[in-house]
Amino acid sequence: MKNAASTLMTLCLMASGLAMADTVTIPKPVPYADDALIAGKIKKECDIQDQLAQFIAEYGREDHQLDVRFANSVAVDAAGLVLDIHIKDAVSEGNPFIGHRKSTVAVGKLYRDGELIGSFTGRRNSMGGMFAGYKGSCSVLGRTVRALGEDIAKWLAAPSIDALLGDLG
Repeated sequence: MKNAASTLMTLCLMASGLAMADTVTIPKPVPYADDALIAGKIKKECDIQDQLAQFIAEYGREDHQLDVRFANSVAVDAAGLVLDIHIKDAVSEGNPFIGHRKSTVAVGKLYRDGELIGSFTGRRNSMGGMFAGYKGSCSVLGRTVRALGEDIAKWLAAPSIDALLGDLG
């Protein structure tokens, strides 16, 4: 029974365009977009660039059997699968006393051997969840990045053009 389920999953992944043997290369850290206006405190105090790459790899591997490889930077014309991803926006408003309002936006394009095969824009918002009054700003912003990483990993398993992920979908 397990063998049949494994075979079925492999066939589904192959049909979606990404088989288990495919390796997706992503940048780590995920760079900020050139036109992004990210607050200096977020850049200095929060680790969302490394976290996003790590969560994409973690959820891709665990939930979708994807092989994700990190690179310092990516070239869209490189051989194989390449995810050109950027953090477009990150907002950290509020605090534990008046309430958190955090969000992160990421945009990405997936290339296979230099040919565009998928693109997305994703956003996740968080007010901190349970016990938000005991959480710091970077911790709550990290929740948005974790959720985005999960969204992007799911999209990588079945990429499409102009997908809207997370709270945009």
